[in-house]
Amino acid sequence: MLPSLSVAEHGAGSKTIVLLHGFGSCHEIWRDVISALLPGVRVLAYDLPGHGNSLVRDGNGGAKPAARAILADLADRRLGKVHLVGHSMGGAIATLMALADPERVASLTLLAPGGFGPEINGPLLRRFAAAADRNEIGACLAAMSGPRCVPPSHVVDALFRMRAAPRQLQWLVEAAAVMTKDDRQGVIPREQLAALKMAVLVVWGTDDPVLPVHQAEGLPSHFHLHHVLEAGHMLVEEAPDLIAEAVRRNMRRRGRSRRPALGVAAS
Repeated sequence: MLPSLSVAEHGAGSKTIVLLHGFGSCHEIWRDVISALLPGVRVLAYDLPGHGNSLVRDGNGGAKPAARAILADLADRRLGKVHLVGHSMGGAIATLMALADPERVASLTLLAPGGFGPEINGPLLRRFAAAADRNEIGACLAAMSGPRCVPPSHVVDALFRMRAAPRQLQWLVEAAAVMTKDDRQGVIPREQLAALKMAVLVVWGTDDPVLPVHQAEGLPSHFHLHHVLEAGHMLVEEAPDLIAEAVRRNMRRRGRSRRPALGVAAS
């Protein structure tokens, strides 16, 4: 049984953008990005399974189950192709969605995605998972951001409200312990990434203290890579206008065309 999902819908248009937040967060962190994307598009901002209004039961927070749940929800909505955007854990989920159902994904924009290398700052993520008051939440966000970033008050407030829900904090602490066991994370093999045909853009802060920027090295040649100078891990909060423009730019790109079979002339 797949978990029930909560999604905030904004705008209208022929193109649909799907936003997936990172671990310990919620759909409200996309507020400034959504404002920069509108009007002219439809935006679906999910609460990932185990987070916010999608917190329904135990065992619903793994990346693969989350990918299956969101794909099922999109299928129920009878949408055509969507433009997927994922940050951190949401980036790993977006990548798994694109691998599982590539015909559903028109473009893939990944912001410091999880699963691109084994290193992960386990102590910081476990501290963030356990943060219950506004001061500690703000301190954790600052520690995960670049040196010049002040966490937006609306994000701190949203995460504080989220953690007040029954069993939310307990779930986050338990999930973080599993996700960062031995201070390593699961890795999506590069050969699987190379099979993706849609336009793929990876955006990474040069000063990311959670997932090191060198995890963006050695990506398939058709991936586009954008480094954000002096930015940390919290790209959605640190540079919302830049992220919105990156999403729009990637939506305009064409995916990699399939090579003709041997002996068949290209048209």
